[in-house]
Amino acid sequence: MTAHPSTSSIPTLSLVSARRDIPNARRVVVKVGSSSISGENAGQVNHLIDALAEAHSRGTQIVLVSSGAIATGLPFLKLDGRPTDLATKQAAAAVGQNVLVFRYQESLRRYGIVAGQVLLTAGDLELAENRANARRAMERLLDLRILPIVNENDTVATEEIRFGDNDSLAARVARLINADLLVLLSDVESLYTKPPSEHGAEAIHDVAFGDPLSSIEFGGIGEAGVGTGGARTKVAAARLAAGAGTPVLLTATGLVHEALRGADIGTWFAAGPPEK
Repeated sequence: MTAHPSTSSIPTLSLVSARRDIPNARRVVVKVGSSSISGENAGQVNHLIDALAEAHSRGTQIVLVSSGAIATGLPFLKLDGRPTDLATKQAAAAVGQNVLVFRYQESLRRYGIVAGQVLLTAGDLELAENRANARRAMERLLDLRILPIVNENDTVATEEIRFGDNDSLAARVARLINADLLVLLSDVESLYTKPPSEHGAEAIHDVAFGDPLSSIEFGGIGEAGVGTGGARTKVAAARLAAGAGTPVLLTATGLVHEALRGADIGTWFAAGPPEK
């Protein structure tokens, strides 16, 4: 197993204010969507883990927020599409979460990294005692050099207590653990002024803190149809994280290596002052 630096050697202050600083990050939350790691794209799991392991090896603490439990469970339940009723969604999530974490751990095994599964509901981060418990568990996992894999607890969550999408969950986790950076991965390279399939769509390189982005035309959930988010939810999540002092990089899953190496790609959301 590769030797890793202890967390005591990692700076406690954020060193990330621009893309080029990402390799110096102390703690990074990476969120990947359902369409990027399920169905025909299930093979991207190894590609994602290769990039996370590279960052982990240089001492960065990595938390992966992964969608995909329901989408991964669908074939095992012999379902052709995402169910609409809550009970079947919960059943698909129960099966899919098991398979998904197994796939991640099998890939991480190549690097001698152990995953830790963390399932959360919105209530876990809204109630002070539950939030403190979640933070304590996450901090300890990171101190032990475990790679937490976080997802919404779809098996028990109801519509009334859901985050709504894992982009929001990732932003809240970044706030919970005071991450230096949040990386939102999807099937597009950047945020665009309108859905990238439409004529005249232009990539947005940088978003200043507080920019209302009033000229953006938002589209739907994406071509795969297995997720619950889209550009709108990613912008909302980026604003939530940036408002707490964590900058955000939005880019494609296929570019995760370049993203974590500090390449000049994707859309960068500048952060505001850190929370006190």
